[in-house]
Amino acid sequence: MCPHEDSFQPSQFLLLVGVLVASVLLLVQCLRWHCSHWLVGTCQKSDGEQDPVSQPTSLPENEPSIQCPPATLAEMAAFYQELSMPTQGQTVIRQLMHKLLVFSAREVDHRGGCLMLQDTGISLLVPPGAVAVGRKEHVFLVLVWDLSDAPSLSRAQALVSPVVACGPHGASFLKPCTLTFKHCAQQPSHARTYSSNTNLLDVKAWRPLGRPGANTSRDECRIHLSHFSLYTCVLEAPLGREARKWLQLAVFCSPLAPGQSHLQLRIYFLNNTPCALQWAVTNEQPHGGRLRGPCQLFDFTGARGDQCLKLKYISEGWENVDDSSCQLVPHLHIWHGKCPFRSFCFRKKGTSESEDCSAQTNEIIVTMHTFQNGLETKYMEILRFQASEEESWAVPPPVSQPPPCNRLPPELFEQLQMLLEPNSITGNDWRRLASHLGLCGMKIRFLSCQRSPAAAILELFQEQNGSLQELHYLMTSMERLDCASAIQSYLTSKQSEGLVPTRGPGLDNEGLELDEKL
Repeated sequence: MCPHEDSFQPSQFLLLVGVLVASVLLLVQCLRWHCSHWLVGTCQKSDGEQDPVSQPTSLPENEPSIQCPPATLAEMAAFYQELSMPTQGQTVIRQLMHKLLVFSAREVDHRGGCLMLQDTGISLLVPPGAVAVGRKEHVFLVLVWDLSDAPSLSRAQALVSPVVACGPHGASFLKPCTLTFKHCAQQPSHARTYSSNTNLLDVKAWRPLGRPGANTSRDECRIHLSHFSLYTCVLEAPLGREARKWLQLAVFCSPLAPGQSHLQLRIYFLNNTPCALQWAVTNEQPHGGRLRGPCQLFDFTGARGDQCLKLKYISEGWENVDDSSCQLVPHLHIWHGKCPFRSFCFRKKGTSESEDCSAQTNEIIVTMHTFQNGLETKYMEILRFQASEEESWAVPPPVSQPPPCNRLPPELFEQLQMLLEPNSITGNDWRRLASHLGLCGMKIRFLSCQRSPAAAILELFQEQNGSLQELHYLMTSMERLDCASAIQSYLTSKQSEGLVPTRGPGLDNEGLELDEKL
């Protein structure tokens, strides 16, 4: 072995080993750095994407809206022509141009008139003198059940009222008209009115409406219109304040029939407005579902918490078919007023030949808890459902609707509501008036769950086309002289102004009425 090889081989070997070790260490370090960042990004993404994870099933309200082809000029003309056809005081529900609409239309002359959408709390008042003498105007009032027409909302905003259209678009009158609809904001000052100065079939351009044009009370929004367009109400809490709205939880199911082995319950999470409940009733009609008992109110907060629905109890002889006893509803589906629902399916348990469980399974009792995720101890509602085969599910015969009702003057309506609202020990309050109007115990209990039972029963009186004189007689017979005095004072003041004709005891309030007798 030569000296040159002795001096060269060890150093060469060490250099080669060092390069290999350094390369391996550098490669391992790079791999660790990339993997750690990839894992962190994955975790952050999964934590942030809460809504898709919380959706247990794909329900109709979660599906993307179907893109419809643009309407032709002929189709648009037919659409608006049908809306302007007088409905003879009836409320019409119809699918027009891919939109589910509830509307009423009529002609209005110099005497004015009122349009009301039945069971929705929506009305449009055209006052006397708004139309010139000798002229007639076609007007229509539309409730839009198409969520694509609602404003585009942020996470901080909530939809708390229906979308309402007054038409024809752009129509103006000699005197301001008054549009009235319900909202479910807990703080009326947080409810802001929006308007879209567009046609019903155009792309909407929602803008806040100025405060002087809108008056928001505890559960109602009243807008004085200078011209007709689209309107709605959005909940916007001031910075640092908690936004909250009232929900109504409605339980629907089909009748429990003899020999039936399965039963499905559907629980809707709706804005606490009459039109939202009517949407659920209409949505259930094709499936034979009917409302089971009064709706229950729920305090829903804008804090990001999905709604949980837990099954706690099923009566003996029944079992839950679903894999889980707990279901979630995404927060924004409720907050943005999409009327979501969740369902449970139950079936009768199998029995052996020696057992007879017919007495146990001819009825079902279910108890559920619902609360916002993370607020279980603070906001919880207990839903109880009971149905038996012996119950009568007969649908009452259709009742012919009267012509558009006489609206009570707003100031008198609010005064009577304030007087009748407090519950009396003797029951001589709004409940006595409900009895005089022919309501039974079940309907009175249903009204007691509303935010303002007195307002609900006064609206029912209006829908029955009652006059102020008839209401005065009812209050006198009820010995509610405070309410009778308020009505008499209003009639006296209007008679002195020459607005109420003096015609004997059979007089109806023609001078005050917002609609003529048809």
